[in-house]
Amino acid sequence: MSTRVTIQYFDGCPGWTVARDNLAAAARELGVTLDLSEQQVETVEDAERLGFVGSPTILLGGVDPFRPPDARPALACRLYPTPEGPSPSPSVAQLVAAIEGAGLAPGVSPH
Repeated sequence: MSTRVTIQYFDGCPGWTVARDNLAAAARELGVTLDLSEQQVETVEDAERLGFVGSPTILLGGVDPFRPPDARPALACRLYPTPEGPSPSPSVAQLVAAIEGAGLAPGVSPH
């Protein structure tokens, strides 16, 4: 099964590579293949047009499952709350849960 995933980032914020590595680990754990694309966001105008709320933004099937409700578009590095503390990426376990919650893993229905 292939799952469409986009990592949006801006140059100068290294957290997107952590997100890419954590997504790969989550995919291995779930036994899914990610159809991964990377989208560079270059300007504030791009951020506003895309609804980009910081680097990295992970889109599962076009949806950011980690988007804070009060987030505003910005060219900024993004931190995610994880059990280990703030991180530049959701943890592997958080990504597994998000992929499952979106119904993007085999045998799992969306919640």
